[in-house]
Amino acid sequence: MEVIPVLDLKDGVVVHARMGQRSQYRPIDTPLSSSSDPVDVARGLLSIFPFATFYVADLDAIEGLGNNDAVLAQLRREYPGVALWVDNGVADVAHARRWLDAGMGQLVLGSESQSDDALVRALAADDRVILSLDYRAEAFDGPVALLNDAGAWPDRVIAMTLARVGSAAGPDWDRISEIKARAPAKRLYAAGGVRAAEDLLALARAGIAGALVASCLHNRTLAGAQIARLRAP
Repeated sequence: MEVIPVLDLKDGVVVHARMGQRSQYRPIDTPLSSSSDPVDVARGLLSIFPFATFYVADLDAIEGLGNNDAVLAQLRREYPGVALWVDNGVADVAHARRWLDAGMGQLVLGSESQSDDALVRALAADDRVILSLDYRAEAFDGPVALLNDAGAWPDRVIAMTLARVGSAAGPDWDRISEIKARAPAKRLYAAGGVRAAEDLLALARAGIAGALVASCLHNRTLAGAQIARLRAP
């Protein structure tokens, strides 16, 4: 079970994501860091456990309001051993290839940013690419053609239920089960609602490759020793 902390970036700082209501996101207040500076927050997360990967949502780029590329570059300089999965709203092949060639990290293609399935199909074989299947409430946010053709998906897929993010409501089992059934051979990652180690253990037992987490780390309901046990062979 791979546990991946989330950094949601807006206006150059880490914000507290809650239930996909991005207009209401505010700079994070966490016991892990004295500020919402991304480098400081990342340091606090790494004090819990030596995570191999961070998931980074560049909310400004996703919403077409600029980007946090300078923050990404700073994170890479400060933590060169940590891989970055970055969702930045990329929606065309040329932009995606330029970004990947720049070596900033691995690229998350969010379904909410796609107008069709062309980009995901074009990059499905690239092992630097992850697909995020995004859901708002009960509705899929993205092109239906993409959702319906699991053969077009890359090897790694995130089941992202935005209404569960920061909600402490538990994983979206219906959604996770549905996507797992569509593509049993893919490595599936759950995002949204994870509360503690018990949820992660249940996901692992269901054959889920990993989970994106945030609130349970900041509120300390998930500890480093628990993560180590989940990752033990």
